[in-house]
Amino acid sequence: MSDGPAARRGPGEPWGGVRPFSIKTKLGALVVIAVLITTGLSMIAVRTQTELRFITVFSMIATLLITQFVAHSLTAPLDEMNTVARSISQGDYTRRVSESRRDELGDLAGTINLMADELEAQDQQRKELVANVSHELRTPIAGLRAVLENVVDGIAEADPETMRTALKQTERLGRLVETLLDLSRLDNGVVPLRMRRFEVWPYLSGVLKEANMVASVRAGMASGSGSHTRTDVHLHLDVSPPELTAHADPERIHQVVANLIDNAIKHSPPHGRVTVKARRGPYPESLELEVLDEGPGIPRSDWHRVFERFNRGAVSRPHGPGSDGGTGLGLAIARWAVDLHGGRIGVAESDRGCRILVTLPGQPSVPS
Repeated sequence: MSDGPAARRGPGEPWGGVRPFSIKTKLGALVVIAVLITTGLSMIAVRTQTELRFITVFSMIATLLITQFVAHSLTAPLDEMNTVARSISQGDYTRRVSESRRDELGDLAGTINLMADELEAQDQQRKELVANVSHELRTPIAGLRAVLENVVDGIAEADPETMRTALKQTERLGRLVETLLDLSRLDNGVVPLRMRRFEVWPYLSGVLKEANMVASVRAGMASGSGSHTRTDVHLHLDVSPPELTAHADPERIHQVVANLIDNAIKHSPPHGRVTVKARRGPYPESLELEVLDEGPGIPRSDWHRVFERFNRGAVSRPHGPGSDGGTGLGLAIARWAVDLHGGRIGVAESDRGCRILVTLPGQPSVPS
């Protein structure tokens, strides 16, 4: 995104908070000038005994010239905006409108430029999605095809081990499809939540065990759909108090925790440690979750971009050994699931690594 005036001003927000030369002011001034010209020429006609028809002609010519000048100053930027809008409609998102004016048309130019920035970013994200998904699909499909070709050609037997290899590749395809379905749900609006009360310790313990088990199963393969294959990272769970309970949709919270753990493991150093903390929130059965890793951390300037779709980080070595970049959708899906609960998710201050803090509102209070 550009840091120019269009990025700093919101749509409809005037320059510096005021419009010293608004269109209304210009039109009002045009009327006043036309009246003054007509009045002045009429007074001259009375004193010099000039015929009224000459004064009328001169008055009309002067008024038309001034009107033409003002009209040109108003229509010229509209022509430019029309040209830029036509280019945007044809897929050229590089064109921008000049923002030198300090009136309503200047605000409109800023809004059009903001729209062009957003469309350009979305177009880039669409291209990245196609590239990422194509890359993610190619590997498991190629592996599955190789296994099946070996069986068909008689090179390999259709024994349980061979079928397990084919099953792993099929599971990778399933995980990618599930990720894309989550993205579709994210785009299509609200998904019904199945809220219930659950104990936090056994629930999170199961999520961590599943993460370890999945990593062990995939350790001999390249990662699929951004899922890690590292077994050198230690997962630690810290729940206080041990009997802590929460009220939320366990399936959606599983998405949040699993994606945060997966991201933390990717960025952990060899034999690093990922800590998942759970604490009681300020409201009944509300919950505060924290996932902390020992990786390189995230620059403060990038905190606002962490949960954007397809954002895969910009550090020199964004992922630890045994991990690829993934599709860049995991954290966006985590934010979506937290937003469904009316909670908050964000990067928090940390002395080391990256610390993600999630707050869930819990049981809504019933008015007395």
